[in-house]
Amino acid sequence: MPSGPRPDPDGDPVLARRAQIARWVDLGQRLGYGLFGLAIVAFLVGFVVGLEDWVVTLIVACLVVGSIVLAPAIVFGYAVKAADRADRDDDW
Repeated sequence: MPSGPRPDPDGDPVLARRAQIARWVDLGQRLGYGLFGLAIVAFLVGFVVGLEDWVVTLIVACLVVGSIVLAPAIVFGYAVKAADRADRDDDW
């Protein structure tokens, strides 16, 4: 998610909170995309070996949890980037 130099959050509670949200966004995106990747791998393995019930359950669970985690992470990621851009361009 790093998109360039970030302002120093020391002393500014808004920037500190934004940096904290950016860390959570990064974690959420890694987790969400990781779960999507795991679902793909499980599907490919299940396709080759045989789609048993537990494999299908794993795939569906990864897709559902990945979507629940990834959707807000993407939205908040755009919000953090927009706030950084507005600070940088002094465009409030």
